[in-house]
Amino acid sequence: MRFHQAVTFLPTHHQVALARAADDQGYDGIYLSDHMFSPRDRQSRYTYSKAEDGAPGWEADTEWPDVWCVISAMAATTKRVRFTTGVYVAPARDLITVAKQVGTAAVLSSNRVTLGVGVGWCKEEFDATGQDFSTRGKRLDDMIPALRALWSGGWVEYHGPQYDLAPLKMEPSPTAPIPIIGGGHSAPALRRASELCDGWVAAGAYTPDEARQYLGLLHEARHRAGRESEPFDIFLSLWTNPDVDTYRRFEEDYGVTDMLSAPAMVAEVDPSDSPDAQLQTRIDASARYAEEVMQKMQ
Repeated sequence: MRFHQAVTFLPTHHQVALARAADDQGYDGIYLSDHMFSPRDRQSRYTYSKAEDGAPGWEADTEWPDVWCVISAMAATTKRVRFTTGVYVAPARDLITVAKQVGTAAVLSSNRVTLGVGVGWCKEEFDATGQDFSTRGKRLDDMIPALRALWSGGWVEYHGPQYDLAPLKMEPSPTAPIPIIGGGHSAPALRRASELCDGWVAAGAYTPDEARQYLGLLHEARHRAGRESEPFDIFLSLWTNPDVDTYRRFEEDYGVTDMLSAPAMVAEVDPSDSPDAQLQTRIDASARYAEEVMQKMQ
């Protein structure tokens, strides 16, 4: 099982240093999430909200740095860790922009990028970028094979139900395929991951019982797609205390390949400390998790 350090919600100026520390501490990857902005007049309901008004579980002043800028900066100071988005709201952007940004990040990181995608929930973001919110699922379905074509190098063209591209050349192109994993546990999301993607990523942290439920549905979807025997990465985040035996059971019983962890995110940081001291607290928490959990899984 591989372990990834989540840096979502952490101060932007801490993230590169945490990636460098994770690289040294033996983590397999860094996990980043995506939003462009927080609308003041929000009408959209967050898909997984438990609030009556559908509000997301973060404040409006939460920092959401552009993931590809952050990944490029991280790649310059690390050697091993892989960078995974969970998830990048690809259909809120145009196809060419997504292909160019992700492909360039893959080149700069020496093919250490995994693109986790989802349809998104915030209509205000789509309105601001001029992308149709109502067709986002259909467009993402077509965007996945279109991206693979655009990253293949040389002269390429693509003709699908949503995107139609005359021959073009987009360089630099990755020298290895970029894995694409689908996020979310709705029926369409599980179908998309099972039919079109190289893996699946959980929609947030689940209790162990919730995880078993959604993993069962995922395996059913993979069976319907006729792909249950193909290589397939499964990224899981559990809402429970870190436990080696629990992780091993999910690996053995459900084929979980990648565990998302957040020791730096949940570290008890003293707000009166200096930014450097707060960063060190997070790095120390990351090191303890590596020693107490990850090393025992080897």
